[in-house]
Amino acid sequence: MEFLRHLLIFLHFVGLASLLGGFLVQLSASQRKVVPAMVHGALTQLVTGVLLVGVDEQQDVPVDNAKIGVKLVVLLVVLALVWVNRRRPTLGESAYLAIGTLTTVNVAVAVFWT
Repeated sequence: MEFLRHLLIFLHFVGLASLLGGFLVQLSASQRKVVPAMVHGALTQLVTGVLLVGVDEQQDVPVDNAKIGVKLVVLLVVLALVWVNRRRPTLGESAYLAIGTLTTVNVAVAVFWT
């Protein structure tokens, strides 16, 4: 079961890299858009995050439900922004900044909320 937990954490980080990488690659672009890596990264984060909580609950590892709730809500907003804008040719500046900022906030919550 420990291997499964580590595998899920690894995949969770891969999802984060995909989502944040898709955002960062477009910092200097004149017209920004949602790239497939951002969509897949957000979905990977959602699935692996939910599975991680399930594995921790099953193993009686203490889970901070408030922290998980905040992270879930932030991710759902990011996922909604990415999903709604995935087929548009350009992404508005505010939506682009919201995706990057909220993704970074989610990382900060994960690291600093103890």
